[in-house]
Formats: sequence, structure tokens, C-alpha cells
Amino acid sequence: CWLALQRTTVLSPAAGQIAKRGVQAGEVVSPGTPLMTVIPLHRLWIDANFKEVQLHKMRIGQPAVIRVDMYGGDVTYHGRVTGFSAGTGSAFSLLPPQNATGNWIKIVQRVPVRIEIDPADLREHPLLVGLSAVVKVDTSDTSGRLLAASARTEPVPGDLVSQAPAVDFAPVEATISGIIRDNALPGVCPVQGKP
Repeated sequence: CWLALQRTTVLSPAAGQIAKRGVQAGEVVSPGTPLMTVIPLHRLWIDANFKEVQLHKMRIGQPAVIRVDMYGGDVTYHGRVTGFSAGTGSAFSLLPPQNATGNWIKIVQRVPVRIEIDPADLREHPLLVGLSAVVKVDTSDTSGRLLAASARTEPVPGDLVSQAPAVDFAPVEATISGIIRDNALPGVCPVQGKP
């Protein structure tokens, strides 16, 4: 019972606000079951849906200015373009749009553009996930890349890295092995390594 209690502590790999809690106190869960979503509100980004005709001068690294309706447009956030979606919003939709009339009309598509917000601005004026925003990107400098050179494989400075303290179970395992060894019938329950 004591060992089970010690193993019930769940440490979050990130600091943030709990959202979408899927379990209640006292509930039994299986390994791998999502318990909740932790949203790191100090490190947010915006996926701005720009029209494809607006992307010809947009590049990774360009500065952006963001205003959200939550603050009535009085607060300005600063950010940078960090990437583009691999396809338009309709390319990944569950049900693609159908053209039953047979008329082929060109529809301007929208492409999600990832814009990371300056953490200093977020500390001063916190945001919530899912808010409406108006984003303006300064496209005067087109020297940056249109696509990322490669997928991000390691965290960039400021990315979330687990700060959870490591738990050393060696003393606990040694105590449990000793209890089992002292109470086991000879030859019935030999202790081999971890119980």
C-alpha cells in the first residue's frame, strides 16, 4: 500500500494551467491514459490563417504585431514567424468541400502560419488559448527562408524542458526486497532483483 501511494505522484513536465481534466480524485486509471491538459501560458503562439496570395513575401523570422480582442485592441504583442503549415486548412479538413454543380471556381485557400509571441509580452498581459487576434506581419525583409531547413529536433532556448525532480526509488526497492526476503518461505519466493 505504501509503495502504491509513493508511485501515485504525477509530476508535470511543464508549468502551466490545467485544462480539460479527464479524471476525478480517487479514480483508477491505466498507464498511458491522458489525465489532463497542461497549457504553458508563458509560451504561446498563434496559428494565423493567411490567404495564399498574402504569402509570396512572407518568410520565417519576419516580425509580427498582434492585437487580441480580449484587451480591446489596446495591447500590442510582438512575435516572429516561425513556420508554415504543410498544407492549406481545407487540405486537412475532415470533409473536403464538394462542387456538385460542376462549375470549377477558384477559391483562395488559407494557410496556417505559426507566429511565436514574445514571452515578455505574455508576462505583462497574459492570454488564453483560442482567442481571436489580428496579426500583421512586416514583409519588407524577404531574406529569410520560406520553408524551414529541417524539422525542429531539439528545443530552442526558452522551450519547455522538464524541471521535475528525479525520484530515486533505489532505497524503496531495497526496503521492499528486504521485507519480501525476511517474510518469504524458504525456497518458495526467492527474491531476484526488483520485486
